[in-house]
Amino acid sequence: MTASIQNLIAGKVAIITGASSGLGESAARHLAARGARVVLAARRADRLHQLVAEIREAGGEAIAVATDVSRREDLERLAAAAVEAFGRIDVLVNNAGVMPLSPIDKLRVDEWDRTIDVNIKGVLYGIAAVLPQMKAQGSGHIVNIASVAGLKVFTPIGTVYSATKFAVRAISEGLRAEAGDGIRVTIVSPGAVESELQFGSSDPESAAGVKAFYDANQIPADSVARAIVYAVEQPANVDINEIVLRPVSQEF
Repeated sequence: MTASIQNLIAGKVAIITGASSGLGESAARHLAARGARVVLAARRADRLHQLVAEIREAGGEAIAVATDVSRREDLERLAAAAVEAFGRIDVLVNNAGVMPLSPIDKLRVDEWDRTIDVNIKGVLYGIAAVLPQMKAQGSGHIVNIASVAGLKVFTPIGTVYSATKFAVRAISEGLRAEAGDGIRVTIVSPGAVESELQFGSSDPESAAGVKAFYDANQIPADSVARAIVYAVEQPANVDINEIVLRPVSQEF
């Protein structure tokens, strides 16, 4: 008898970063509803604990770990908490990200640093934290959230953001080739999706442009959550390497 889709996710231990809102929150709900035991990570612990309570009330298993992905020690503590609570790590959804957009000539260097720290180093720290456990198990799945801005440079306001998402795609493809048997790697590259990411621009002109773009195009966060579930629910010998999704109305 062919295993059901539900059974291919049920019991898996999934860490989701950036789980306090948007894509991460939706992914956590969708995975938990299919029987995954979820480990929720973000800086806003109050939101995480509320989400944990809601998942448990619905019959799921979840824990929360306050985490800043720009701090390597936080990711190591997160992975350790997952193993302590559930004994293994089957999935990491590297979702946490920031998107402070502005033209390069405005020289918002502090924002560049933060974008690199979260979007690139945070992804690498997450990989470093879970990969030894996954290799010891002989299996695991790392899902890195990139962007359509990692396929085409988002000028004139998103060059640095695009650079970080091009990096995520390069890291993911390299990891897929190097990780060895049993480790799956998926890149998910969304377009305009309803989330707090769109509110990251401190430059007023850029913020207004982003708001108008999202108002005209955005699709629900569930759209990305379903893509993540699709990748995770595949049999162990199937690796969905990349998913690109955007609103039908979005040209970029």
